[in-house]
Amino acid sequence: MKIYMGYDSREKAAYDVARASILRRTDPKQSQIIPLELGGELLNPILTRPIARREHKLWCPISQAPMATEFAVSRFAVPFLCRKGWALFVDCDVVCLADIRELFALADARYAVQVVKHQHEPVEQTKMDGQVQTTYARKNWSSVVLWNCEHEANKRLTLEELNTWPGRDLHAFKWLRDDEIGDLPQEWNHLVGVSPASETMKLAHFTLGGPWLPGWSGGPLDDVWNAEAAH
Repeated sequence: MKIYMGYDSREKAAYDVARASILRRTDPKQSQIIPLELGGELLNPILTRPIARREHKLWCPISQAPMATEFAVSRFAVPFLCRKGWALFVDCDVVCLADIRELFALADARYAVQVVKHQHEPVEQTKMDGQVQTTYARKNWSSVVLWNCEHEANKRLTLEELNTWPGRDLHAFKWLRDDEIGDLPQEWNHLVGVSPASETMKLAHFTLGGPWLPGWSGGPLDDVWNAEAAH
């Protein structure tokens, strides 16, 4: 199983915990976790879009909008990095609470991607470490994506589009028709502090931030993240 995980240099602790939480609950011999590191060797030939800084925060000149994380766009490089079979993208601010093979078992060849189809319209102005909380179509659908890398529909996304489209269009999967986007159960992308409480949660996504951030004042399910970090 190929698992591409977002990597942000400010959130190494989150990445380490997320990675460990997956490997601890599955057969590590079957799981390859690959960090998508901005400016790294893996992405350099593929991701060439400009990135700037405004007031010490990442800014996308194409989108004319802030980038909350370094991997805001790199997740969409997955079909260029993996040409065969299925691959998973997942944000680094997660804790996996079940065997990730259960998620791969949901793969349905009819679809180009499968996601949890959140209806997330944030009311807060900031998240994480003071990052601007932006609103766009299909928000948080792209935070956990099961990619069908050989699906013909994913070939519509070209390198030129990857590097010139505004981020909001990529996050909305604008190259796909609605019937090419399959569903995943809500339990595989539980938005901590946003989604209703769930006893069946299999992947906790700390989209608003968590205990790894300096000055974090506390939030729901901090105990879940802290327990995982203690292992």
